[in-house]
Amino acid sequence: MNEARSGLSEHKCTVAIGRDSEESACMWLLKKDWNIERKNFRSRHGEVDIVAVKGNILAFIEVKSMNRCTLNDLQHVIGAKKRHSIIETSKLFLAMNRKYNQYRIRYDVILVQGNACVRHMEGAFAEHDEAE
Repeated sequence: MNEARSGLSEHKCTVAIGRDSEESACMWLLKKDWNIERKNFRSRHGEVDIVAVKGNILAFIEVKSMNRCTLNDLQHVIGAKKRHSIIETSKLFLAMNRKYNQYRIRYDVILVQGNACVRHMEGAFAEHDEAE
């Protein structure tokens, strides 16, 4: 029973770290004149942490906590399957929000350590990237 509780406790902690990182990323984006259109947009394919707009750019943003990964780990953390999930989820968002049809679409990654954005990787991946 303790193992089950430990696993549940660890999951809650991981979720809290993720939510805190996403909130830090949103605050950082707002300071950089981005508008947050949606947080945690979900579909049957997966979830996009943040959907943000700046000028004519609509960015689908994955937030990663540097407490849990390093730059060297990033390729494994956001592998082909995760990228595909984000892209498919973004397509549903676009189908539901046609007002963004003329926007340039971009897939970004924001790395957060503690409560600070340490790196914004603009155009971190694209729909037509080769599968791993």
